[in-house]
Amino acid sequence: MFVYLIGGMVWIAIFYMFLPSLITRLLGLGVFRKGKVKNQVAFTFDDGPHPQYTPKLLDLLEQYQAKASFFVLGSQAEKYPELIRRMHREGHQIGIHNYSHTSNWMMLPGTIRREHLERSANIIESIIGTRPSYYRPPWGLINLFDFFRYKQYRITLWSIMGGDWSRRVSRTRLKSTLLSRITDGSVVLLHDSGETAGAHPEAPYIMLQALEEVLSQLQTKNMEFVRLDEMA
Repeated sequence: MFVYLIGGMVWIAIFYMFLPSLITRLLGLGVFRKGKVKNQVAFTFDDGPHPQYTPKLLDLLEQYQAKASFFVLGSQAEKYPELIRRMHREGHQIGIHNYSHTSNWMMLPGTIRREHLERSANIIESIIGTRPSYYRPPWGLINLFDFFRYKQYRITLWSIMGGDWSRRVSRTRLKSTLLSRITDGSVVLLHDSGETAGAHPEAPYIMLQALEEVLSQLQTKNMEFVRLDEMA
């Protein structure tokens, strides 16, 4: 009986967690990962807003007349509503990254819907008057029931991950990675906070240094920095 129970749990885990994430990562089914318009790139930022780094990032984006998409944590939006208002006022897109940085693999569908999606959407809507319609689960980990949220949210992953949360990624390495991999329609994953599990607290400082050089070089190539909803 115990063996059958363990076997059943393994199959549940495969269908609930591993298979959906494998399908989205390898095949891109049910998610948005890359645009098709020439000379467009979408920079996206997870885990914020952060009181120290997000204002500097917004200043940098304004300097290069770049629009971006922010997947914010509801708990952070609740603490720093003025930064959410500034993002919205300056023309950036605001999406959901759960209320806290908790994996969808570790929660039941109802918990995700009530405590993360609806809660975060309500917070953001109360701040800017617009309800978010784009969603990126933490770590990009999808479960089976996330596919049924397509009527409410467009699930978005990425085509380029800079690894900017790690203390091992230098400014030079991050810059090189981005410039060598960004092409037409790229969706770039970066972070404007280093407070989540596994991230280096000062990583966004390095990211900002690298991003300034990347934006400068891409601008000379006539790349347009757009929001995800403009690209999609």
